[in-house]
Amino acid sequence: MIRNLMLLAVVLNVIITAGCSSTNELWVTYGGTEGPGKGKHIVLVSGDEEYRSEECLPQLGKILAVRHGFKCTVLFPINLTDGTIQPDKVDNIPGLEVLDSADLLVLFTRFRDLPDGAMKHLVDYTESGKPIVALRTSTHAFNIPEGKTYSKYSYNSKQWDGGFGRQVLGETWRSHHGKHKLQSTRGLIAQGMESHPLVRGVADIWGPTDVYGVRLPLPGDSKSVVLGEVLEGMKPTDKPVEGQQNDPRLPVAWIKSYTGSLGKTSRIFTTTMGSSTDLESEGLRRLLVNACYWGLELEDKIPEKSDVRLVGEYKPTPYGFGAFTRGVKPAAHKM
Repeated sequence: MIRNLMLLAVVLNVIITAGCSSTNELWVTYGGTEGPGKGKHIVLVSGDEEYRSEECLPQLGKILAVRHGFKCTVLFPINLTDGTIQPDKVDNIPGLEVLDSADLLVLFTRFRDLPDGAMKHLVDYTESGKPIVALRTSTHAFNIPEGKTYSKYSYNSKQWDGGFGRQVLGETWRSHHGKHKLQSTRGLIAQGMESHPLVRGVADIWGPTDVYGVRLPLPGDSKSVVLGEVLEGMKPTDKPVEGQQNDPRLPVAWIKSYTGSLGKTSRIFTTTMGSSTDLESEGLRRLLVNACYWGLELEDKIPEKSDVRLVGEYKPTPYGFGAFTRGVKPAAHKM
């Protein structure tokens, strides 16, 4: 009886899924054109409740595909009942198996608790030695209860200090250093990094998200790339805050390496900026595009000023919990 009920549940799920969309409609792929990135596949994984990664990553994927030739696949948290993008659904991101053959992962998730089968693709990729570019809440990408297979990847893991965020990316969730929704961020290139390929052509980084708290020094071989200057208000023309918040300025972008279980070492780029509204900053877009080149060891192909013009209409939704646009399916992000 129980076995029959389980079989019925599986069949119903297949029927519901087929009724709302076919598998390839649960994510979107932008075919690479001619350019330095031709032949490389970037997988961009969205899934956060607040900062509109479901809007940010499709635009970033379009820029990387159209302007630079990378093939880009964007994954979303999906409500399988109706096939719409549901950022607050923490246990479902269809398509993670495409990571098995990806060249680069761009990650922007928050407090996900994925099933073991899905999580395995992320873990296998992490341990493979391939590069990761991580945005904003990826420092606390997972919130997996104790006793589950991949609980050590949780942001608050005691078994693996700070989990995936601390061990792989360089930091886990700590705090809002700037005042949330009251103080914005000016990005300043860190001293000694001015000639690094990552910041080639990068200037005027600003975003309405606040600086996150991090522990100094960052672990291992981490190097700060961009420091976050806390501004008094929510406009790029606002003055820097005086006092301890900017003394010292905390890093909002850094690089490090991670050696996985296979013994191979990957390049890691992490930024605590990156909301959909942050992406309106040309300087930040160029930093992220450069980071993808650098991660793939294509830094010699980074132009003096990477083409980061927006592709199509881009009107990002202001960040906030419960503020995502409902009823949107992945197909809406096709070009």
